[in-house]
Amino acid sequence: MMPDSRKFIENLSGAGKSIGVLTSGGDAQGMNAAVRAVVRMGIYVGAKVYFVHEGYQGMVDGGDNIKEASWESVSSMLQVGGTVIGSARCKDFRTHEGRLRAALNLVQRGITNLCVIGGDGSLTGANLFREEWSGLLDELVQSGQITEEASQTHSTLHIVGMVGSIDNDFCGTDMTIGTDSALHRIIEVVDAIMTTAQSHQRTFVLEVMGRHCGYLALVSALACGADWVLIPEMPPKDGWEEQMCHKLSENRADKKRLNIIIVAEGAIDHNNKPITTDLIKDLVVRCLGFDTRVTILGHVQRGGTPSAFDRILASRMGVEAVLALLEASPGTPACVVSLCGNQAVRLPLMECVQMTQEVQKAMDEKRFEEAVKLRGRSFENNLNTYKLLSHRKIDTELPNSSFNVAVLNVGAPAAGMNAAVRSAIRVGITEGHTMFAVSDGFEGFYKGQIKEIKWGDVGGWTGQGGSLLGTKRTLPAKHIGKIAEQMSIHNINALLVIGGFEAYLGLMELQAARSKHTELCVPMVMVPATVSNNIPGSDLSIGADTALNAITDTCDRIKQSASGTKRRVFIIETMGGYCGYLATVGGLAAGADAAYIYEEPFDIRDLQSNVEHLTEKMKTSIQRGLVLRNENCSENYTTDFIYQLYTEEGKGVFDCRKNVLGHMQQGGAPSPFDRNFGTKIAAKAMQWISKKLKEFYREGRVFANTEDSACLLGMRRRALVFQPVVQLKDETDFIHRIPKEQWWLRLRPLMKILAKYKTSYDVSDAGQLEHIIRPRAKDSSAI
Repeated sequence: MMPDSRKFIENLSGAGKSIGVLTSGGDAQGMNAAVRAVVRMGIYVGAKVYFVHEGYQGMVDGGDNIKEASWESVSSMLQVGGTVIGSARCKDFRTHEGRLRAALNLVQRGITNLCVIGGDGSLTGANLFREEWSGLLDELVQSGQITEEASQTHSTLHIVGMVGSIDNDFCGTDMTIGTDSALHRIIEVVDAIMTTAQSHQRTFVLEVMGRHCGYLALVSALACGADWVLIPEMPPKDGWEEQMCHKLSENRADKKRLNIIIVAEGAIDHNNKPITTDLIKDLVVRCLGFDTRVTILGHVQRGGTPSAFDRILASRMGVEAVLALLEASPGTPACVVSLCGNQAVRLPLMECVQMTQEVQKAMDEKRFEEAVKLRGRSFENNLNTYKLLSHRKIDTELPNSSFNVAVLNVGAPAAGMNAAVRSAIRVGITEGHTMFAVSDGFEGFYKGQIKEIKWGDVGGWTGQGGSLLGTKRTLPAKHIGKIAEQMSIHNINALLVIGGFEAYLGLMELQAARSKHTELCVPMVMVPATVSNNIPGSDLSIGADTALNAITDTCDRIKQSASGTKRRVFIIETMGGYCGYLATVGGLAAGADAAYIYEEPFDIRDLQSNVEHLTEKMKTSIQRGLVLRNENCSENYTTDFIYQLYTEEGKGVFDCRKNVLGHMQQGGAPSPFDRNFGTKIAAKAMQWISKKLKEFYREGRVFANTEDSACLLGMRRRALVFQPVVQLKDETDFIHRIPKEQWWLRLRPLMKILAKYKTSYDVSDAGQLEHIIRPRAKDSSAI
C-alpha cells in the first residue's frame, strides 16, 4: 500500500503562537468574514488571536487597540459590510519611529504572526515591517525597552496577506475580497436606472469606482449589456466620440429606448487625459440631442452586506491564512492567499505587488496592451468577451458562413440562462451564422417551435431572470424521429443546449441516436445551467450563485428575526435534488451550525450530537442556531422529523422554527457572477461550434460523428474545458443525478470548524507556495 502522504489539520498546532489580525486601507465587504475565519481557525488550532483595531494606526498606538479575540466576539460579523475592527490610513506607520512603536507593542503581547487584510499599499507596508523586524528589535534591546531574551524569542515576524479591495486591482488573484459585492451594488443601481431610462428614452452615464483599474466598469458593462464602456487599461482610439455617438443612435434606431454608458473614475484617452462623465454627457447632448443624465455611484459601491461569493471567498482565505502562518518557517517569504479559478493558492507577496506596480507603469508609458496582459487571464478574457459582444457588424463586414445554429434551454429555469442565450446569439451572428431559437426545450423542438432570432431580439436579456426562450424537462429520446425531421426542415448544422441535468441526458440521447438519424451528426455542445450545480464535468453551473445569494439573504433575515427572541434554532430546507451544494456552501455563507446532505450520510447519533452542540451554544452569548437541510438528504429524516426531534430534545433550552425556501431559489434577477459566467461560457461555446463546423464540413455538408463533436463545456479547477459527454458517463451517479466526485465536499470541514465542531480536515491541497505566472502568448482556457 502507498504511504498516506496527506496532511491533516489535527497534526498542525498553534499552541504557544499569537496571531494579530488587522484590516487596513479602504474597506471592502467581506473583510469581516475574513477576520471571523482567522479568529475562529486560530482559536481552533490552539493559538491566541488578537484584534488590531484601526489598522496600522492601532498597531502604532497600542493600548486598547490590540485586544485578544474570543470565539463569541466574531459572532454575527459574517453578514456585516465594511470592517468591524476599523481601518485607517496611517501616516505614522510610514515613519521608522512609528514602526518601532508597532514592533514594541507586538513583542509585549508575544505576537509574531500577522494577518493583514488590505490593498497593495497595506501589504507592501507589512512586508517592509517584516524585513526591518530584526533591526527594530535590536534598537528596542539597545534602548532597554525589551530584553535580549524577548528579542530572541520573537526573532521572526511571519506575514500572510489577504487582498481586500473592491477594485480587483491586485495581480495574482482572480477575485479580491469585496469585488463581487461591489458588482452587486452597481448592478442593483443599473437595473433600477434601466426602468426609469426606458420610461423616458434617456441616456445614462454612470461613473463607477476604479481609479487605476477598470475591472468594475468592464464587468458591470458585460453584466448589464452597456452600450459603451471607458476604462483606464483601454483608452479609446482617436475619433471615438463619433463612433460612440454613432453606436448610440444606431441602438435607438433599433427600437432600444435607453442607452447606458459606464465610465471608470480613472478613464483616460490616448494622451492620458481624463475622460469625465460630464464630458461624455455634453458630447451626447451636443451630437445627438438625447436627454442625458449622469449618476456617480461613489461610496455606495463599498457599502451594503457582502455577497455570498465574498463571504465564502473570505472564509476560505481566512482559514488558508492561518494554515500558512502555522506552516511558515523563518525563511518563508511573506505570502498572499488568493483564488485562482475555484482553488485557494499561496503566492509570494512581493511578486504580486511588483506585478501590480508594473501594470501602472505600463499604463503610464502608454503600453496599454501589455497592461491588460499583466492584469491577468480573468481581466483579459472579460475584455475579449466584451469586444466580441459590443460591436455589431454590418452585414458586409460579416463572414458569410451559411451555417444554421440552434440554441435551446432544457430543464428547470436558472438565473443567467438569458445572459448565456444573448451572448451565444450575438457571437454566432458575429461569426456569420444564422441563429435559430427553440422555444420550450426538446418539447418545442419536436413540435417545430423554431424561429430565426436576430441581434436586436436579445437586447436587454442579461438582467432577466428565468428563461425567456421557455424551458421544459422533456427528454428527446421518445421524439427523436420528429427532432431529426425538424433538424432537416430548418437545416440545423449545430446545437447549443443550455440547461441542467436533463440537458446532459438529452445530449447523450441525441448522440446515441446518431447511428439511426444522420441529421443528428452535427456538432453539439452543452453549457451547464442549474441552481443545483449537479452537472458532471463542471465545478460550477449558471444559476447556482444567484440561488446561493437568495439562500444567504433569507438566512440573514431569519437570523435577525431571532435577535429579540433568545434561544431559537431555525431549520431551513434548501433545493438541490440530491446535490448538497446549496446546503453546504449556503451554510458556509450564512454561518450555519450544521448542514444535512445526501453525500454525507448521517444517523440519529449525529442528530443527537448536533442537538447537544446547540444546547452548549445556548449557554454562551450566541443564543440562536441555524441548521440547513438539503431537500433529499434522507428519505426518513425529513425536515418535519428533524424539526420535531429538535423541538422535543431542546425543550426548556431552545425552541424551533422551520422554513422551506422553495422556488424563491430559482427566481430573481441573476447575480453579476451568473450574468458574467453565462456570457463568457456561452461565447466560448459558440466559438467552439464555429471551429467544429469548419472542421466537419465535407462536400457541401456538415457531418460530425465523433465522440468529441458532442461536448459539455465546464469549469474545471482553473479553466474552461470541453469534454465529450460519453466520457463523463463514468463520473456520473445517474440514479441520484449527481457527479460521483464533487470538489465542494472539501469545504464541509471548514463549515464545521467555523461552527466549533472538532473535525478532520485534509489540508494537503493547500500549502505549496506557487509563483506568479507571467503573461504568455494567448491562453484562452481561463474564464
